[in-house]
Amino acid sequence: ASRPPCCRWRSATSSSEPGGLARRRHMLVAGRLIAAGAGLAPVLVRRAATIELDWDTRQKSRFDAVDSQGRSIGVFLPRGRIVRGGDVLVGEDGSLIAVKARPQPVFVVTPGARGSPLDLLRAAYHLGNRHVPLEVKPGHLQLEPDHVLAEMLRRMGLRVEETLAAFEPEAGAYESVSAAHEHEHEHGDDHGHGHSHEHGHKPR
Repeated sequence: ASRPPCCRWRSATSSSEPGGLARRRHMLVAGRLIAAGAGLAPVLVRRAATIELDWDTRQKSRFDAVDSQGRSIGVFLPRGRIVRGGDVLVGEDGSLIAVKARPQPVFVVTPGARGSPLDLLRAAYHLGNRHVPLEVKPGHLQLEPDHVLAEMLRRMGLRVEETLAAFEPEAGAYESVSAAHEHEHEHGDDHGHGHSHEHGHKPR
């Protein structure tokens, strides 16, 4: 018997069970992520299909996308898991999909003509108090465009310019601990599963 209309899956992004809808749509389900491709031979990562995602998508744990081979990918990661550029998704068929951070509009914040690096510390402090996603780079900060924040930063004597760049905001402390724990768990388990794509390290 078919599901009542009120109970049917609406989309892969809202589904909490990866199997049914994604397979019906002929999607490749990717339910595992290897942070920064740790433990994978570089040649495997270079040969992998790629997927380019902006920050808005990468901060979600469940989404649909299309990879460089034209395949529909249904990503179903543990809730709260963030995808970073350089990470590698693992499909249910064992295939690898390397993640690239898509360039997007960002504000680049640098010290003003009479400023100093200390001004960036002050800016990061005030932006952090507002819970603004912020990327800290050598010599500058990056944030998503917000003209109210840009005006505040200019009043502080900082220079704010818009450009296109990959955006990788700082991870929260809990995210960092969770990701490290997950990596340790995967590192301990994966090598015993014998996947066809070889998670092994380069032979010595």
